[in-house]
Amino acid sequence: MAESLREARARQIDARLAELTPDPKVELDFEDAWQLLIATILAAQSTDKLVNTVTPVLFRRWPTPAALGAAAQEEVEEVVHSTGFFRNKAKAVIAASKKLAEDFGGVVPRDIDEVVTLPGVARKTANVVLGSAYGIASGVVVDTHVTRVSQRLGLTAETNAVKIERDLCALLPRDRWIGAGHRLVLHGRYVCKAKKPLCTECVLADLCPSRASDA
Repeated sequence: MAESLREARARQIDARLAELTPDPKVELDFEDAWQLLIATILAAQSTDKLVNTVTPVLFRRWPTPAALGAAAQEEVEEVVHSTGFFRNKAKAVIAASKKLAEDFGGVVPRDIDEVVTLPGVARKTANVVLGSAYGIASGVVVDTHVTRVSQRLGLTAETNAVKIERDLCALLPRDRWIGAGHRLVLHGRYVCKAKKPLCTECVLADLCPSRASDA
């Protein structure tokens, strides 16, 4: 597809999803950028709903980056166990909090190049935090949902998250990046599902080269 046609499709898709969900929000509960950072790390291969039951306990017990950064690995593992991959996640949230406390005064920096220096934090997590906590359009969030949806819609042929993000950023104006990322996540979570996409209910069906034949 010529780039101009792909860009036109991307803008149509963004406009329709924006009409459907004018003010999309991340579905993780948080009070500040650090809490969202930790919640996003825990949400990997888990659900936001489950993480939202865990983080209140976590933040009551360790209410600051310094406190969580000094926590015992075994104790954090016990709290985050239900989110899956609990050993790696506990290690990551402790290390990220410790580095925040020691190197950034306990405050999540506003520069993506600094945020991704935190243990357990790649561009997806950084984009979630910068966009939702600070309103900074550092890029488009690319998770498994966005990967699937953008591929099905013909917006990218890439499989690597960084390359997919590059393609999406090139197709949309910067002031649309935050909202577009959230909407694609929600669309993939509730409509364009991995196993049984709801093509007959999808507002993008006529734009989608991957739609089911009866859509």
